[in-house]
Amino acid sequence: MSIIESAIDKLRRMTPAASATSAPVALRVHQDARDRAVEVSSIAPHRRIRVDLNLMRIQGELPEAGQERRFADYYREIKRPLIQRALGAEARPENRLILVSSALPSEGKTFTSLNLALSIARERDVSVLLVDADGPKGHLSRAFGLQEEPGLFDALADEMLDVESLVLETDIERLELLSVGKRTEETASELLASARMLQIAERLTARHPRRLVLFDSPPLLVSSEARALKQIPGLILLVTRAARTPRQALLDAVALIDKAKLHGLVLNDAHVAGGDGYSGYYGYYVQGEGEGRAPGSG
Repeated sequence: MSIIESAIDKLRRMTPAASATSAPVALRVHQDARDRAVEVSSIAPHRRIRVDLNLMRIQGELPEAGQERRFADYYREIKRPLIQRALGAEARPENRLILVSSALPSEGKTFTSLNLALSIARERDVSVLLVDADGPKGHLSRAFGLQEEPGLFDALADEMLDVESLVLETDIERLELLSVGKRTEETASELLASARMLQIAERLTARHPRRLVLFDSPPLLVSSEARALKQIPGLILLVTRAARTPRQALLDAVALIDKAKLHGLVLNDAHVAGGDGYSGYYGYYVQGEGEGRAPGSG
């Protein structure tokens, strides 16, 4: 055999071995690339939107001009014990999931959800994700102009969709939004009661240990969706309206809630004369702390 033939024969014998070793190397390179892609996508920044506070005030979503400081004091009193229960040393992860609901419509729960979220966002080391979970109304989504944005119900319907990818940042630091998304009338309650909803809730808290997730829920007594959703959070705030909410309706709503989850009652539109003549305020009762009190009254 000539030197050339010997070289060709040697090359043939080496080629399969080389192929055998090169394939795993190529596979590892592609796998590493995929892993990096997943990692990058999971930490990719959310799309940012601008919040027009002046327009929201005109629409009645925020306190009237001149009353901001008074309401800021009210919501500080509401948020401080809430943050303590959500993030204190003894807190469970589900305590960072907070449901805001009411017994009946038009009691101020969306106003409370929004203003409480804005108050929490002012904290230095806490962020808040405001979730529109009121499928029948979607009032928060309309207030922020997010009617066409995919959101909660899209993530519920599609298990391949990462709910975090639908979260929107705002130009208000530490405030994020998740719209209600596209709701299917026939299966809305079933989706909220599903294991998928639990997975979504866990996902929204898993990567953000200092994030509170505030769900604006439908009223408890008129919506099967609210009764399905109330199983998810660790804490529940119930909003009621003075001189409007029937006593029996409030009692019926409270009876639907696990007492270990009921954090407090927010009394909207009560009237107690103040030194400046302004009489509207939010009363607040924390579960287990005795008598109700007027926030900001000392």
